[in-house]
Amino acid sequence: MGVKDILIVEDDRSIERILELELKHENYSFDSAFDGVEALDLFEVNTYRLVLLDIMLPKMSGTEVCRRIRRHSDVPVIMLTAKHDLSDKVGGLDLGADDYITKPFEMEELLARIRASMRKGHIRSGETETLVMGDLSLNPQAHEVLKRGSPIELTKTEFELLKCLIVNKGLVLTREQILNQVWGYDYYGSTNVLDVYVRYLRNKIDIPYGTETIHTVRGVGYTMKEQP
Repeated sequence: MGVKDILIVEDDRSIERILELELKHENYSFDSAFDGVEALDLFEVNTYRLVLLDIMLPKMSGTEVCRRIRRHSDVPVIMLTAKHDLSDKVGGLDLGADDYITKPFEMEELLARIRASMRKGHIRSGETETLVMGDLSLNPQAHEVLKRGSPIELTKTEFELLKCLIVNKGLVLTREQILNQVWGYDYYGSTNVLDVYVRYLRNKIDIPYGTETIHTVRGVGYTMKEQP
């Protein structure tokens, strides 16, 4: 049994090799599996901080692998999907995958998603890690937000939205990704609710302090960045 950062599950040897080289360069430890059965065998005898999981796999699909992992673990799972795998992608999210990225993908985006998912994994595992971004801090355990040392009162949804943005700071999140993470994968209401809550947050953590940390990316979604 071993403890490693990432389990790569990808049957395309060329993609798997690129992932290996990039993850090694980033100093991640990892194992590789080339089919669904091998992935579960490795997962049973090792501990991983994150799973990169292709959907289309020999012997057992990625969605089935995800389903079986979720029986026993809440390890972050990022699905690797082709554009025509939309229904499988949705199935993976329904089964508990944390995120997805569509092939072909930019390696910098994937690395950013890996970092974000690992940070979320720390919170889920019960660690008392306070999230800090500049003069703003969020304590998930105490449900407390401080700006320049002063407490800010947030509703549960505002708190979850802020946590989502801080965990993914520097990464542009689509509207769909934010709605899925904050409101749940079964959310089918109006996407305008997101704009409303972003405005609520700005009115509490930015406007009174003359800061601008929540940024709109037109046609895409939102991102959170520290002040220069």
